[in-house]
Amino acid sequence: MTYSGQVTVGGPADVHELKDLMITKIAVGPMDNNAYLLRCRATDAQLLIDAANDAGTLLGTIGDDGIASVVTTHQHGDHWQGLAEIVAATGARTYAGRDDAEGIPVPTDVLVDDGDTITVGRVTLTARHLVGHTPGSIALVYDDPHGHPHVFTGDCLFPGGVGNTRKNPEAFASLLHDVETKIFDVLPDETWVYPGHGNDTTLGAERPHLPEWHARGW
Repeated sequence: MTYSGQVTVGGPADVHELKDLMITKIAVGPMDNNAYLLRCRATDAQLLIDAANDAGTLLGTIGDDGIASVVTTHQHGDHWQGLAEIVAATGARTYAGRDDAEGIPVPTDVLVDDGDTITVGRVTLTARHLVGHTPGSIALVYDDPHGHPHVFTGDCLFPGGVGNTRKNPEAFASLLHDVETKIFDVLPDETWVYPGHGNDTTLGAERPHLPEWHARGW
């Protein structure tokens, strides 16, 4: 089956099968959050990005192998509603951006800074700190040695623009600057983008619109 990245709450997950990594995308909760389960094909180790909601659904997706870790992309409540239950059931280590950890009511085991790496089995993800949607939002970049990169952007980058900065010009300028310099400027057009809500996109699809985003201010 070809991966589309189009999922709906209550519907089936969609699986993106790479040579070294399996990425399972599932939508949960009243705000249609995306959660991503990453599985190292060599070791079967698993990592969850955003235990957003519907812990029972997420645990069913995780299965009997459990997860080694769960990363929360940022402190907004719709991204951690299932976190406490997931951690209690799996014993997973928790990761979050250093500047957002205090806003997450489940203790963060590992505080993440820009450029830090997080491993799932033999696969390595690199964290990028993107300031503006929240103070400590992080994106995770998987630079696939067999193909193009993949980036999990939380609520910092979507099809059509950066995340909500609540009409704060300074926050918008900060977020757009970080997304440009840490994502667009260093990753190729083929980079696949997995956002915190809605459909996936690629950097190539979004890059031509960067001047429009600057001009409109949101």
